Amino acid sequence: MFTSIEHFKGAWKYEMESTGKIFGALSDASLKQSVAKDHRTLGRMAWHLTQTIPEMAGRTGLKVDGPGEKEPVPTSASAIKKAYDMAAASLLEQVTRNWTDESLGIEDNMYGENWKRGSTLAALISHQIHHRAQMTVLMRQAGLAVPGIYGPSRDEWGQYNMPAPEI
Repeated sequence: MFTSIEHFKGAWKYEMESTGKIFGALSDASLKQSVAKDHRTLGRMAWHLTQTIPEMAGRTGLKVDGPGEKEPVPTSASAIKKAYDMAAASLLEQVTRNWTDESLGIEDNMYGENWKRGSTLAALISHQIHHRAQMTVLMRQAGLAVPGIYGPSRDEWGQYNMPAPEI
């Protein structure tokens, strides 16, 4: 749970940049990739992450710019990234403008439970991390290079003049 707006801002900026790297590596063709026929596609997962920002923030009273829950998945990777960048930046702006460290302890009804706002912000970050990890598997299946997030990916070790770790 976040107890400081400044702490959230630092964490959100890093995670926003990390998600942007993943979205920036997607191709239009890769958006159709799924692990199995009856599972979410890579595009649907990216769009879900994008839609969740204004949806979840809206439950706290924040007015975050971004796609509505019913908007269809775009067929363009760049359109998804643009919408994500807008929603993520809007969340940061709304939290910074409207909340204080003290207001992070206020509880809102979130999916039938009461969550402190600091917990809602942590959940937004955890949600992104969770789905980004799923997306990297689909990216590999689609033949895309995966950018490193918390260190170099297998694709990036060569940039450090090092061999990739053994399997």
